Amino acid sequence: MTLYHVHMTLARNEEFPNGSPAHGYDLVVPLDGDMMLDPAAWKAHSKECTVRRFWQGEADQKGLLRHIGRGWAIDYDLSTPEADEPFFKLDRHEFKSGEYLSVTEQDGEMQTFRIVTVEPLKS
Repeated sequence: MTLYHVHMTLARNEEFPNGSPAHGYDLVVPLDGDMMLDPAAWKAHSKECTVRRFWQGEADQKGLLRHIGRGWAIDYDLSTPEADEPFFKLDRHEFKSGEYLSVTEQDGEMQTFRIVTVEPLKS
């Protein structure tokens, strides 16, 4: 198991026809040999699995990746039992440049993001 830094930016949509590098997420996630999320490794390293949401014109938000029920989500407020932004079928996605991931943001809107880079975390 290796922890990876994943950088993803907003994919094209109505508001941003070319996508937007000024909107996105930086994740630290444990990936297996197939570049899929490794739930057992997450359990052992959950406090290291951080998320940073960057959005032009807004302050960065920092949280943790959480495994809730059968899904994965971003949790910005650890004092509440529910997570803030669920991923769409994150456990079924291969983490590689050019792939897409969807996140339901705090306003309830699902946004699609393109993975730009996936690199082993430097220790």
